[in-house]
Amino acid sequence: MGGLHVLHLHLHGLFRAHDLELGRDADTGGQTTYVLELARALAARPEVERVRVVTRLIRDRRLSPDYARPCERLAPDATIERLPFGPARYLRKELLWPYLDELADALTQRLLAQPRLPDWIHAHYADAGYVGVLLRRRLGIPLVFTGHSLGREKRRRLLAAGLEAAQIDAQYAMAQRIDAEELALAHAGLVVTSTAQERDQQYARYGRFAADQARVIPPGVDSSQFFPPQPGLEDGAIDALMAPFLRDPTKPPVLAICRADPRKNIPALVEVFGRSEHLRQHHNLVLVLGCREDPRQLDKAQREVFQQVFELVDRFDLYGQIAYPKQHRREQIPAIYRWAADLGGVFVNPALTEPFGLTLLEAAACGLPVVATDDGGPRDILRRCDNGLLVDVSDLDALQMAIEEVLAQPGRWRRWRDNGIEAVNRHFSWDAHAVHYLGEALASAQRATHQRPALWFREPGEAAAVFPTPAGRPPGLQRLLVLDLDASLAAPDPLSLAELRRRLSGDSSLAIGVMTGRGFKAARQRYGELHLPAPCLWITQSGTEIHVATPEGELPDRHWQRQIGHQWDRAAVEAAMAELEPRLLRQPEGDQGPFKVSYVLTEPDQGIIPLVRQTLRSHQLMARPHLFHHHFLDVLPLTASKTEALRYVALRWQLPIEAILVEACQQGDGELLRGLSLGVVPEDHDPVLERLRGHRRVFFSSRPQAWGLIEGLDHHRFLRR
Repeated sequence: MGGLHVLHLHLHGLFRAHDLELGRDADTGGQTTYVLELARALAARPEVERVRVVTRLIRDRRLSPDYARPCERLAPDATIERLPFGPARYLRKELLWPYLDELADALTQRLLAQPRLPDWIHAHYADAGYVGVLLRRRLGIPLVFTGHSLGREKRRRLLAAGLEAAQIDAQYAMAQRIDAEELALAHAGLVVTSTAQERDQQYARYGRFAADQARVIPPGVDSSQFFPPQPGLEDGAIDALMAPFLRDPTKPPVLAICRADPRKNIPALVEVFGRSEHLRQHHNLVLVLGCREDPRQLDKAQREVFQQVFELVDRFDLYGQIAYPKQHRREQIPAIYRWAADLGGVFVNPALTEPFGLTLLEAAACGLPVVATDDGGPRDILRRCDNGLLVDVSDLDALQMAIEEVLAQPGRWRRWRDNGIEAVNRHFSWDAHAVHYLGEALASAQRATHQRPALWFREPGEAAAVFPTPAGRPPGLQRLLVLDLDASLAAPDPLSLAELRRRLSGDSSLAIGVMTGRGFKAARQRYGELHLPAPCLWITQSGTEIHVATPEGELPDRHWQRQIGHQWDRAAVEAAMAELEPRLLRQPEGDQGPFKVSYVLTEPDQGIIPLVRQTLRSHQLMARPHLFHHHFLDVLPLTASKTEALRYVALRWQLPIEAILVEACQQGDGELLRGLSLGVVPEDHDPVLERLRGHRRVFFSSRPQAWGLIEGLDHHRFLRR
């Protein structure tokens, strides 16, 4: 085995190897910088052979064509790989959720086509965590997760700010985000956090988080860019950047650098400066809030921040005392810190909450003392750096006093300057971060490989090999049609059934699969009554059982059951669900399965799903609920579903996902239509599937039941003429 191969998933925002558009929107911030610098630091290590960062390929005439390049060199032995998923245009992260399965399918195929699998995948943020979970399930690659910011914490803050829960979920896709975070924590062998506060307070709110899986590894600072002022180094560009705004640009500045996000609390800083006679007489206020072209292109939250700033400037008549440059280059940021330090200024982070605070380290490395929010990362940073003051930023009087105090004593200012420079060099270098990170990630990957049963087909790092083909793959298989036995074939009219029977006969390259919530025996009996071609594949019991047709008969896939049965405790699930009676009634024994506990709702209630999830998490059970037909609830192993069973078979049979067509029409089966497989939705479908209308691989038929399936087969040209 050669050096380490590491794959990073960073899916949203604008990511490239140069000129990061930091602050352009809420999705292009500190996480982007962290992933870029970590990838470069890892690639520089001798034990690392290859680093890849997978992100989204974007074709949008409003953006640089850089984001449409499939591959970009990031550093020696490090690349950015861009894969398309969803619409071609740029989307904010909350709109990406319906398309993440496409990426998971495409990335699975790409990884299998390469000479070796990564030694681990590091997923950044909830969306990448979701994709990382699917890759972990399908390929067995160990998973490292960093949330960067967490949904439960954001929801808590938004509720405290007065927003309604329904509004939060609609605007921020918060329910999906939190579910993805729970999934990532359940599958990750290592969680990397920046601070102890993140680990002990924020991640601890998650039912599937275990403190022993987390390691605090603070990010580093690039010392080649962020360093103290040096005589004759700067070229006057920063003076020119500030000159249009400031009457006296030689005054020591109060500097803030962040994106225009309400959480960053910049209007409070403007108000503090405006009402302080001392600050207005002796200092300037400089706000670097990202780059902006047309304010109309900013999202609503950003526009509101700028509007508040402009109103406060007018209210306190701060013209000539405040600068907020519209454009700056990324490489000018270190020079802005040094400019402020050279003038004897202060850096202020007034954020309401701050998971880490990388800008505080950048400021410290450049010799600029700080005033920071008394929350999260700044506590750890100032404890080590001793280069400024922590303050309750919700108390404007306290914030004003802290800024004035830091600037008031030149001797202490110089001591804090020197403390910050020394501490960053000692504790916060990227090389030190990379060494610590590699040690923890490699140990976690080795534990995952050692502890897991033989569930996956090859280990990370092994050369590509042909997967063992299980008995049951039809010779000459090119396409797989998966029929829904519970809906369109439940009671088809004779004419549509006869036509479907005619269409499916005599094509040796086409195989038939059957999917159902029923048990195998009941499904086989019902399917036999239809007199359709014999299936080669049965996915039954809501995806928890797989049978394949062989010359010896239809045999269960024990490998799949071992995989989904890992950490499954059926008795504990039944005991936990008993707490929800009488809202749930247990179905008869004939409808149960070894890996499925089935219930009927006494009243149709979509709200039962969050309650069931909460109950399962509170008992630390590796299980998930699945609701269909609005009345029927199955509780399955966390790794089991119809969708994952189908992906499992495709991997074992080496069948491209694009060569599979699935039919879905009932509530609860929408996930079957996500990803790269082809989909058909008959006219008589459940209204909840309407949200999938517009997906380019999903066809909504104008005809019901089996007629709709036939129309879909024609639309996709799936049958050989």
